[in-house]
Amino acid sequence: MARFRPNNPVTTDTPTVEVTIDSDQPLPIGRSRFRLTVTDDSGNESTPADVDVIIRDTQRPTAVLDAPTVVNYGESFTLSGERSTDIGGRIVRYRWELLETADGSRTRQRPPSRGSRVIDDSRLENPEIRRPLEE
Repeated sequence: MARFRPNNPVTTDTPTVEVTIDSDQPLPIGRSRFRLTVTDDSGNESTPADVDVIIRDTQRPTAVLDAPTVVNYGESFTLSGERSTDIGGRIVRYRWELLETADGSRTRQRPPSRGSRVIDDSRLENPEIRRPLEE
């Protein structure tokens, strides 16, 4: 096991090494470049071999939504996502949605797929059937 730091070579007498990640200072997300130079029993050094390792963020962020529990009718209020977190990265976008109101109005929870049409579901309870125009 070895803790790698930039410009701080690690020397071993074995052909493999584990890159030990310190939880307080993990490698940043993105490209990290490693280099290997080997020396033979005569003291001859090889040409360096480099490899890029991509550190990726695969953990989903955590959304935390704070809001007042009671608001006076007709008054504005603030929703806050400030306590939302992302381990290994940073949050770059917040998407806010109103899903339902006290009168029972609901909004769609997922955007329609490309080419689909949004239907006003209030008309589905009392559909109006129209006959085609006669020519």
